[in-house]
Amino acid sequence: MLGLPAGIRACLFDLDGVLTPTAAVHAAAWKEVFDEFLRQHAARTGAEFRPFDQVADYDEYVDGRPRADGTRSFLASRHVTLPEGQPDDPPDKETVQGLSARKDEAFARRLHHDGVKPYEGSVRYLRAARDAGLRRAVVSSSRHCAEILVAAGIADLIEARVDGVVAPREGLRGKPAPDTFRYAARLLGVEPAAAVVFEDALAGVAAGRAGGFGYIVGVDRAGQADELRTHGADTVVKDLAELLDRPDPGVKS
Repeated sequence: MLGLPAGIRACLFDLDGVLTPTAAVHAAAWKEVFDEFLRQHAARTGAEFRPFDQVADYDEYVDGRPRADGTRSFLASRHVTLPEGQPDDPPDKETVQGLSARKDEAFARRLHHDGVKPYEGSVRYLRAARDAGLRRAVVSSSRHCAEILVAAGIADLIEARVDGVVAPREGLRGKPAPDTFRYAARLLGVEPAAAVVFEDALAGVAAGRAGGFGYIVGVDRAGQADELRTHGADTVVKDLAELLDRPDPGVKS
């Protein structure tokens, strides 16, 4: 039993916070970059310095979104406007793209220093899904997705990957738009109605709901079960292994 409705043929997993605990690494990298920027901005303008909140600000403005979208979203929440810049802007350039590159650099440094281990319950679930004959893809906004899968030792359990490298190449909008999930379903040869989305980010759950997917599992790693349901999750678990102990819910109406 996988805790999924009848008729599901594929599983589409977010990476950070669902398969690996790298969401915390992302949040720490965002805080490092935004706090440094906000301090400098406050010193120049006389504005009050309010640090980036690794829980509230991360969940609301950046979690699950493509990196530059997260930068724009958070800066807008603080009424700060930066030039867009170019995708190849260096990390020291004060543009949306430059600040985003700075975050990418901070994340990579932390990832290489600390490494990453997958959630054990998620590994159990991936293996169970494989053994049950379900197709499996990872859908992530991270440009480091392939590297993380290999470092976590779970790349062999994933059949397709739609990430921060694939999405811009294919012209796919990031979450909360459903494009990346729909593209992953297409790669696996299934219709959205026959696929389940596993997400811990509010933007990702909203993307699953907007895409017309057959079932949406919210993964609550941060005490936001109610918000996950409000954004469209059909069920919420703290760990994917919980689903292995649940009866299948039947065909979703």
